Amino acid sequence: MKLGGQTRHRRAIAGLSALALVSMAGLTACGSDESSSNDASAAPTTSLPADPADGAPVKVGFISPEGGAAVSIPEYRQGAEAAVKYVNDNAGGLAGRPVELVVCKQQEEPTSATKCANELVEQGVAAVLTPGTSMGQVIVPIISGAKIPYVTLNAVSAAELSSPGVSALSSGLPGSLTTTATAAKDAGLKKVTIFASDGGGIGTVISQMGGPIFQGMGVDLKVVPIPLGVPDPTPMVTAGLSEKPDGISVVADAGTCASVLKAVQTQDPNVKKLLIPTCLDPNVTKVVGMDAIKGNIGITATDYLSDQPDTVLYRSVMGQYAPDLSITGAGSSGYQVVLGLVRASKDVQGEVNAASIAQALKSAKDVEMPAGGGITFTCDGTAFPQMPTLCSTQMLYGPLNDDGVPVDLKLAGQKPSA
Repeated sequence: MKLGGQTRHRRAIAGLSALALVSMAGLTACGSDESSSNDASAAPTTSLPADPADGAPVKVGFISPEGGAAVSIPEYRQGAEAAVKYVNDNAGGLAGRPVELVVCKQQEEPTSATKCANELVEQGVAAVLTPGTSMGQVIVPIISGAKIPYVTLNAVSAAELSSPGVSALSSGLPGSLTTTATAAKDAGLKKVTIFASDGGGIGTVISQMGGPIFQGMGVDLKVVPIPLGVPDPTPMVTAGLSEKPDGISVVADAGTCASVLKAVQTQDPNVKKLLIPTCLDPNVTKVVGMDAIKGNIGITATDYLSDQPDTVLYRSVMGQYAPDLSITGAGSSGYQVVLGLVRASKDVQGEVNAASIAQALKSAKDVEMPAGGGITFTCDGTAFPQMPTLCSTQMLYGPLNDDGVPVDLKLAGQKPSA
């Protein structure tokens, strides 16, 4: 897909940076249930084999958004720590070596983020992981400058979307738009309105990027910008609903999503909703009410509840090593980014260091996303060439059950060209 040359490409990168905090929470809140069970505790698990790693440990940095006044997600770290225990005790390690997770907590502000990046470089880590952060523009230049691979689930800053040393395992906004369009087509919708927080011109970015995607699915797309900080989005919602769309979606933080959905419920409660994970956050569903959510369509990058072997493995690891964490919570993102790195690095030969891991990441093809419901990633720049750090265009979608979790998941998006 062409976005109209370098100028438009730079505008898209800049606009996507405004979605940092949206995307941080955006891929952590949903799952599936092919067995039709809504109860995560009743979903099957399995015993884990004993396959301990040996040799000198490989230091892997983990930047955790934790302890800040506005953002603190310790579950990311706890999920990552559970994954490391599994890798070291049950999965033979990273290329045969045990992983030593070097955790640095930063408060989602530049001073602590810079300190973390410098500390991890000084520690000599072989890679730096984070499920997501709004501080990528600060962290990435330091990590990449030290020639250390940086792996994230959710790339949102300009540095994360364009720096050669970055691998973003999830599909970000391109994947979200592709999946929303696919779900709309699957549901027989002909017109969809997206309400978008308009910081950094993101409404224009979504129109430029999403228009061709939706058009290719035979769905008309209208994007209605919601100014940041607007106390009441009702006038914008009224305008967006005036053309009688068959479905609506929201690309915004949880607070804005809740306000938009409340206005939608007042004006057109029966319109089909296609909801990204941010809009399925408990802070949204408590405000809007689960009756307004269930039965609609949810978008996700994580399969929590099905009987697929990799999902059963996920539940088994979390049950053994992080039993107090919610299966359908943010801990899954820490698990995914750790195990994603390990899977991509399985063919490393010789010394396991920053250079060999970087090469492995760029060489690995169609790696199975942990607990990804069939999503694969390939980090050679072919998934979405306009944003070469993105390793996938795939996400999942399905109807929302009574708990606001997508079930009976289907895969949207394509594998990169060979």
